Amino acid sequence: MATTLLLLPPHALPLPPSPSSSSFGKRRPPFASLKLRACSSPPPPPPEPKVVVTREQGKNAKLIDALAKHSIHCLELPLIKHTQGPDANRLPALLNDAEFDWIVVTSPEAAAVFLEAWKAAGNPKVKIAVVGAGTASIFNEVLQFNGQTLEVAFSPSKATGKVLASELPKSTHKSCKVLYPASVKAGNEIEGGLSDRGFEVTRLNTYNTVPVQEVHPVLLKQALSAPVVAVASPSAIRWVEIILEALIAQDQIDKALVS
Repeated sequence: MATTLLLLPPHALPLPPSPSSSSFGKRRPPFASLKLRACSSPPPPPPEPKVVVTREQGKNAKLIDALAKHSIHCLELPLIKHTQGPDANRLPALLNDAEFDWIVVTSPEAAAVFLEAWKAAGNPKVKIAVVGAGTASIFNEVLQFNGQTLEVAFSPSKATGKVLASELPKSTHKSCKVLYPASVKAGNEIEGGLSDRGFEVTRLNTYNTVPVQEVHPVLLKQALSAPVVAVASPSAIRWVEIILEALIAQDQIDKALVS
């Protein structure tokens, strides 16, 4: 049982006797008249999570804050993390050595990785096509200071790779070169669609999305009791399927809970 100590105010305490000649020189030590009272009420437990957010650690804040405004408590349980892709080191040199009509960026993580390489290359002039507002937002801060060399010039009518590939403007006077820094796990829809329209596409796999290796059992138990799990990628969904299958195999979770 937790014990809380309450400090009573002076007016709630009995006054000490007036000093006399017999007590003079034997003053009470400071705070000797204060009393401590024990309270047995434990602190209230934290609210049970209603939504589990699963993006990479530290990248769930906007969603958590938005739900909190509606009194919805979230549990952050990252199921994925991003790692460097096999072509990441080639990107800065390619930005320096070659010219591209478009840089196609289709996710916030791809945007963050590209910006790091772009700065390492000395901020060359580039024209960016983004798949949607979430990806475009990663460039906003850079645009305030480097608007002369970096331009977000295109976003499709619908935020999908297929629509981007079908709508990206193409020059009719020359071959149109596209650099596509992508995830290792990204499909071929974009470069295939652009190539079919006559674009010259260079794809670099600059990052990868992998499942986390460890999850705290207490957090996992809390997550399984929440009514909603928000996932932001196919990788996160695959991780959920794998971990639940493993738990069932070890009789650590009721199959009815999964269904």
